[in-house]
Amino acid sequence: MTKRNAIFPAGRQALYEINSYSAAIRSGDLLFVSGQVGSREDGSPEPDFPKQVQLAFDNLAAVLKAAGAGFDDIIDVTSFHTDPENQFAAVDDVRLKVFGDKPYPNWTAVGVNWLAGFDFEIKVIARIPSSADA
Repeated sequence: MTKRNAIFPAGRQALYEINSYSAAIRSGDLLFVSGQVGSREDGSPEPDFPKQVQLAFDNLAAVLKAAGAGFDDIIDVTSFHTDPENQFAAVDDVRLKVFGDKPYPNWTAVGVNWLAGFDFEIKVIARIPSSADA
């Protein structure tokens, strides 16, 4: 079995160390990104929901960048919501800005009742572009 190739964005290693997980794992040209939440600098949840969603996407962007990828490289998305019906519009606002043009990635949204104090979490699978793709 090959060793896991962990990816970490700059400045957030303490969060991953405390909670014993990797921000992302690279396997070949695929990147499996752990769930990203809208945490403030101190790791606490951003209380304003639209800002929390934006921070989650910002944190996701940092992980993708650390692996040499971006939002256009995302293949599959899973998001978790504590109140999907009432949160969808705020999530959609950020989602449409981030993903822009069609085709959009696959997306599965899941309603949950607990996210460790957060109300939104997003995890993705992306393809890491090779230098031949550039």
